[in-house]
Amino acid sequence: MADYFEQTVVQQTIPTADMTPLERLLLSRIFDCEPDGDGWYFSAEQSPSSMILVTRAELKNALASSPDIDSAAHLHVTEQLAASDAEATEIDLDLSGTSWEFFFQDIVKRSATLAYVSVVAAFTCSKMRPDGFGGMAVLITRDAIVGKSTNDLLEDFLAEAELSGGVEPEAETTNTAAVPPASE
Repeated sequence: MADYFEQTVVQQTIPTADMTPLERLLLSRIFDCEPDGDGWYFSAEQSPSSMILVTRAELKNALASSPDIDSAAHLHVTEQLAASDAEATEIDLDLSGTSWEFFFQDIVKRSATLAYVSVVAAFTCSKMRPDGFGGMAVLITRDAIVGKSTNDLLEDFLAEAELSGGVEPEAETTNTAAVPPASE
């Protein structure tokens, strides 16, 4: 069995002042994080998490401490809280219905210092498999989230070289004889 990894680095330090307490809580569970000056450095040694476990108390505290703003984090968490068991003290937040890229975009939109956030990931595998290696780069601005994987780059290179799928196009033939239709 092969294990697949997505080692990920957020290249900019994210200023603490630019994040709401809710965004900081979520991002610190999605990624590994460590303080870096007046901000936080986010990375993932194996892969960003799409399922995180939080206590109801810390989630409600983070929501109450966050400004009442329209953000992807706020919307997603309030929807999941409303759908959760009211008696549960711990909540599994399923983040597969949203994306951490949207959380960073909201931060960039409010930031006076960040014009963008860039994220780079390396795809690796515990076995030498053709589909187990590569990477991607993502650029997150106020207005856009764009990214390319190494597969996207290879497809671009193939298009530039006018090749499709690594197989050279068949040579054109001069035989123009019509093929009669198959009889039914």
